[in-house]
Amino acid sequence: MKSYDTLQEAIKELRQQGYQHDFNLEKDKIYCKNLNMYYKPKEFEVKETHRFEGMSNPDDNDVLYAIVTSVGDKGIMVDAYGAYAESISPELLQKLKFKYE
Repeated sequence: MKSYDTLQEAIKELRQQGYQHDFNLEKDKIYCKNLNMYYKPKEFEVKETHRFEGMSNPDDNDVLYAIVTSVGDKGIMVDAYGAYAESISPELLQKLKFKYE
């Protein structure tokens, strides 16, 4: 898996690879606003993850996920590292678990 220097660089390259949609975390699923679709943990796979730390503030951490759904929708999700670990379901946490280890 390729390593990126910045979040913006990673997003740009993943977009070029077809990851066009944006996903957001919900309590027990992810949501794509432009498709108006929800996906439960069993309905998507995380293909890549990339972690970025803020240069001016070490607490400013993000993780970028490259996601493919069971119906072939490809997109990305950016999450503040660890920020939502306690507010999502155990199933979703399991899907994203390495992020919080």
